[in-house]
Amino acid sequence: MAFINYVTQIQFDFGAIQLLKQECERVGITKPLIVTDPGVKAAGVLQKALDALPGMSYAVFDQTPSNPTEAAVRAATAIYKEQGCDGLIAVGGGSAIDCAKGVAIAATHEGPLTRYATIEGGSPRITDQAAPLIAVPTTSGTGSEVARGAILIVDDHRKLGFHSWNLVPKAAICDPELTLGLPPMLTAATGMDAIAHCMETFMSAAINPPADGIALDGLERGWAHIERATRNGADRDARFNLMSASMQGAMAFQKGLGAVHSLSHSLGGVNPRMHHGTLNAMFLPAVVRFNAQAESVRRDRRLEKMAHAMGLQSAGDIPEAIRDMNARLGLPAGLAAMGVERDWFGRIVTGALADHCHKTNPKVATAEEYEELLASSM
Repeated sequence: MAFINYVTQIQFDFGAIQLLKQECERVGITKPLIVTDPGVKAAGVLQKALDALPGMSYAVFDQTPSNPTEAAVRAATAIYKEQGCDGLIAVGGGSAIDCAKGVAIAATHEGPLTRYATIEGGSPRITDQAAPLIAVPTTSGTGSEVARGAILIVDDHRKLGFHSWNLVPKAAICDPELTLGLPPMLTAATGMDAIAHCMETFMSAAINPPADGIALDGLERGWAHIERATRNGADRDARFNLMSASMQGAMAFQKGLGAVHSLSHSLGGVNPRMHHGTLNAMFLPAVVRFNAQAESVRRDRRLEKMAHAMGLQSAGDIPEAIRDMNARLGLPAGLAAMGVERDWFGRIVTGALADHCHKTNPKVATAEEYEELLASSM
């Protein structure tokens, strides 16, 4: 039985940030806590959001770390409660949006955050009392603005997923103008995150034909525009299409992800300084080769369809095309260039086997196969 649910209300266009107050009123938020990070604030993007809330009271938490933590959630939740907030606005990349989703849980549910983690059986414990959230993405990568999940590093240093339809933002305001001038490396890394979402969810064996169509179109848009957006931060057409690819990847991954994310989530827990999107870019070539063995991938000609969307001659060209794209974008050549050490492999594999994405890969990896994927990605 396939469960298909799409997804939330989205305002998508240049200048959409001007609809922020309107969306607060529609959702019923009268005093939001705005969750963001120091970089978004320094770039002046936070001020654009504040300017779009004339006459409204609000509080601000601007200390979201690059990989959001349970400690950051606690600090933001304290402000939420002290200031009498009744909803959240996340302004930033996936880190700020996921941090805000953590606050949506912590501000309205009892007990430690870990209690609500997916692998701890916590999804059913996240009720419709979760604080309402409006998401304003400032990067084109995670697509968390239309997703039901959040990834947070909890106090015991595990990087865990939290998933519930009650965490889906009540509104997503996707304004490509907010991404104009995003630095090249951040554009590249977040863009490859979006492409990984589109590719990995399309390869998943789960049944969701609408997700497949959305993912394939998102892959085509992302692959065709990521270089242009990286080379010229002011390219409006490239920014529009890359933001669409990001949104579409997350709309599609309601279907499920796989080994790329199992590994990158786990490695991100081992070393939180490593950028999630860059890790996904490093793992993609090896995982595509691994997934080519899966019966569902072969039967449905999924790699051939991805190759067509990417403008490639054959499915066998995909792994090398990804490596070439990473090089052209200026991303690392592999995990070793990022500082990953082989003596980390055991901890990474343990985390990958426990990750919520592990079992939705089209070919479920063993510990030995995860070791091989790591070695191939070095």
